[in-house]
Amino acid sequence: MNDAAPAPTPAPAPRRARVRAPELIGKGGWLNTGGEEITLADLRGKIVLLDFWTFCCVNCLHVLDELRDLEEKHRDTLVIVGVHSPKFVHEAEHQAVVDAVERYEVHHPVLDDPELATWKQYAVRAWPTLVVIDPEGYVVAQHAGEGHANAIRTLVEELEAEHEAKGTLRRGDGPYVPPEPVATDLRFPGKAVLLDEGHFLVSDTTRHQLVELAEDGETVVRRIGEGVFREPQGLALLPDGKVVVADTVNHALRTYDPESGAIELVAGTGKQWWQGSPTSGPALDVDLSSPWDVAWWQGKVWIAMAGVHQLWTYDPETGTVEVAAGTTNEGLVDGPAAEAWFAQPSGLAATEDRLWIADSETSALRWMDTEGVVHTAVGTGLFDFGHRDGAAEQALLQHPLGVTALPDGSVAVSDTYNHALRRYDPATGEVTTLATDLREPSDAVLVGGDIVVVESARHRLTRLRLPEEAVQVEAVAHRTRREATEIAPGRLRLDVVFQAPTGQKLDQRYGPSTRLLVSSTPPELLLGGEGTGTDLFRELDLNPELTEGVLHVSAMAASCDDDPANEYPACHVHQQDWGVPVKITADGAARLPLILAGMDETA
Repeated sequence: MNDAAPAPTPAPAPRRARVRAPELIGKGGWLNTGGEEITLADLRGKIVLLDFWTFCCVNCLHVLDELRDLEEKHRDTLVIVGVHSPKFVHEAEHQAVVDAVERYEVHHPVLDDPELATWKQYAVRAWPTLVVIDPEGYVVAQHAGEGHANAIRTLVEELEAEHEAKGTLRRGDGPYVPPEPVATDLRFPGKAVLLDEGHFLVSDTTRHQLVELAEDGETVVRRIGEGVFREPQGLALLPDGKVVVADTVNHALRTYDPESGAIELVAGTGKQWWQGSPTSGPALDVDLSSPWDVAWWQGKVWIAMAGVHQLWTYDPETGTVEVAAGTTNEGLVDGPAAEAWFAQPSGLAATEDRLWIADSETSALRWMDTEGVVHTAVGTGLFDFGHRDGAAEQALLQHPLGVTALPDGSVAVSDTYNHALRRYDPATGEVTTLATDLREPSDAVLVGGDIVVVESARHRLTRLRLPEEAVQVEAVAHRTRREATEIAPGRLRLDVVFQAPTGQKLDQRYGPSTRLLVSSTPPELLLGGEGTGTDLFRELDLNPELTEGVLHVSAMAASCDDDPANEYPACHVHQQDWGVPVKITADGAARLPLILAGMDETA
């Protein structure tokens, strides 16, 4: 007689909305598949994670790194597919996507979708957006922004168990085929600095090293920091002869001593900064977020903190860091440093009375004065860009990553996505073009009467004579190619959809765990509903006098392990910024849902 208790009945699988996944379409074709086309039918039996990204977007790069462990652990059941969905015109060029896939070490198939066909099919509104498709081909979750890796890991494990039991899970290798490696001395170099003896120090970003080159800019003298750096970018020479390095993906600053070869960590913990983390204190105790460039100005190291749209400072004397400018909101707002908005600041250059800033996502050249006030020289906002010379108020750049002070008080701008070197002269207020036919220039260094440009996508330094005459170029202007959402006039209900991952909840024990910030361009678009609050919904009052604009929405939610017995539950921050172009029409929607995590059940 068997007295053993009967086996417990397995808990039923959680019910999920059943939405058939649209097909994957992209005019640019497939990368990392050995030339093979992929359909969703080919992926049936696999869990599929679509990562809608664009290579200009630092938040997208954060998500690529967040997903690496998940991709490795579940390689036989999970297929990540990058859907490259361009914001800028340059990002719609196929070769630029090929370069970006190598540059950022993307180890999964990528669909090049220059016309945003798949983006539209999945009703995506923001970069980055993650969509999970189950082994039977149904969409089961959508997440926007960063911080969702733990939630997706939990969902993947649930789907593995559910579909293993149903017999619908197919294990085995996915469709990823790595490209052939290419031998060059540099691989997507980022920034450069001139050392005292006339050599160049270059951040060899994709090889995770620094490289010292001889005076010719070609001969390799030594390689530095193997196994230390991860995608290093900015470099600045300090008064003591050391070089401070923006160790971007390690979220850290290090110094390198060319005399001794010593490398020292001076700021950052190795963890990415999140909302609510300290913004000042001992440099080795404070998290940073994708520092992209550095400059020595007013006795401190200034940091272009691209990951949170701010400028920070590091003081070597006190060993401390602190926020110096920016609110973490993404956009273009001038004024006192504490109130200014930036958008992925990526290049810095210091003069005696100005700190110049290449503000990449607004395609802007900006500067801070010694009184701590931020000004804009060129650029209007997140959605307008192009290649147009002339008076600065109407001139256009396209995602510049570098700025270099010139001896006459003007500055050279590495106008990255225009493949050009531009010049802005504060004395005349004019923008001109110094050189074209560069390939993704990301920085430039003065050497006597020459300027040496870091041609990132040609993997080299290129020496140019500074021309007396500007190059004539045909003017072009662009706007970000996203269809406007049609909304009704009057009152609009904004809902940020957030569903905590399985086993977690919004934890209110230490106060509100959600935040919502709403603003608009132009500001007159909103008659009511702008500002910050703790609810993830808002009633917005639209100006009947306006017919179009952009709603800027920033949302954050912190979910924690749902275990009352655990006094210190593990928590995860989910956050995203949206810029939603809207058109006001009589038959438009009265509700605007933005998905932070989960599915919009009222859709």
